[in-house]
Amino acid sequence: MGRPVVHWEFWTRDPEKISKFYSEVFDWEIQFIPELNYRMVETGSEAGIKGGIMEPQEGPLPAKLAFYIDVDDLEKYCEKIKQAGGKILMERMEIPGVGALALFEDPDGRVLGMWLQNRES
Repeated sequence: MGRPVVHWEFWTRDPEKISKFYSEVFDWEIQFIPELNYRMVETGSEAGIKGGIMEPQEGPLPAKLAFYIDVDDLEKYCEKIKQAGGKILMERMEIPGVGALALFEDPDGRVLGMWLQNRES
């Protein structure tokens, strides 16, 4: 089974400015979540996928956009990425009650993420 893209993020040094831009241009509803310093984007359409806007807290921005691919085992896919010539940039990070993510770089230097949905319910 193929693995779908399930989330995207804009990475920026000015999340408020970028949120305002996309809200004004495309009528997106953007909800700020202060405890995560994160902005969830609701595009107002059933088509496509939802996303977020954030400011990375460390170092230079490795990219200005990331896509997250749904996986069923982060560690397994991290190993597959390494074996295929990619690089793990951020090991597993838990998002309490929601899931976990990891960031990687493909052989061309593109930064993407993997998402493991919390499937307990």
